[in-house]
Amino acid sequence: MFVKDVVVQNKDGLHARPATFFIQKANEYKSSIWVEKEERRINAKSLLGVLSLGILGGSSIRIVADGSDEEEAVNGLVNLVASGFAE
Repeated sequence: MFVKDVVVQNKDGLHARPATFFIQKANEYKSSIWVEKEERRINAKSLLGVLSLGILGGSSIRIVADGSDEEEAVNGLVNLVASGFAE
């Protein structure tokens, strides 16, 4: 299991468009991936799950992966979130 925290740089947070980019990236990996915000954990490969967290800009989230490419998956998603989704 590999875990990293990241602050959402996109000022509008993970609304529909960046959330779609996020799950598309998550689906590139074989590992099981979750996003945690406060006490909630959702499947990072689920658009409704990601949107249900209501992640706003400046929020801190934790990305957790377990599987054969877990470190690559977490680092790839952390980099995507930290980039601000080019918005």
